[in-house]
Amino acid sequence: MRGTHRNLFSAAVLLVLVSACGEDDGGESTGALTVFAAASLADAFTEIGDAFMTDDPDAEVTFNFAASSELVTQINEGGAPADVFASADQNNMTKLADAGNNGSVPEVFATNSLEIIVERGNPLGITGVVDLANDDLIVVTCAPEVPCGNYAQQTFDASGVTVTPDSLEENVRAVVTKVTAGEADAGIVYKTDVTAAGDGADGVEIPADINVIAEYPIAVTKDAPNPEAARAFVAFVLGDAGQEVLAEYGFLPPD
Repeated sequence: MRGTHRNLFSAAVLLVLVSACGEDDGGESTGALTVFAAASLADAFTEIGDAFMTDDPDAEVTFNFAASSELVTQINEGGAPADVFASADQNNMTKLADAGNNGSVPEVFATNSLEIIVERGNPLGITGVVDLANDDLIVVTCAPEVPCGNYAQQTFDASGVTVTPDSLEENVRAVVTKVTAGEADAGIVYKTDVTAAGDGADGVEIPADINVIAEYPIAVTKDAPNPEAARAFVAFVLGDAGQEVLAEYGFLPPD
């Protein structure tokens, strides 16, 4: 009888363990997942999303790419149903946290720096930030509330020049479009955006002493409709697979 009771107890323990494992495998990444991410992350995060869904076929990732300032406003004021927020700067992530709308501690997952984007072949011979003060040039930047616009102004201040942009764009992709379409001579974007432009544009380096290191933080939102999948996505971005994709697109790892 003792042997029978022992066997029954062992079987019960095994059943509990198997059931627990089954619950974990039940897919923390199941269901719809909405990620709000900075426009400069569009290419890299689209590939990361595809890889995430390949690993977790029960997950369905949808992205909303825009300026970080616009995205955090949508979350804080409009109650947009975002599961994850990935910002191109710390300022807008701080706005999320100050409003009490972060559901996890923000973590920096990538860094970036600035570069001058010019037309293919650099026909006007732009050599640096000082040249952008030339009134004969059509220069575009992001609006000052947008991370890339704020970073651009920091670079202008550090270089000691006054640059008056001919237009202020809603996000960094709009700056790239203006230059590649021939509607502007130059703009300030991230290095990754110049790389993404391929044959459509060239880049002019900005020296490190006047450049800016952009930190990209990510967090689950407080009211995430799918918090389990959100946490899994954040972990994927911070993990080896996500970091490899980001590196392929020119992003640098966190400091």
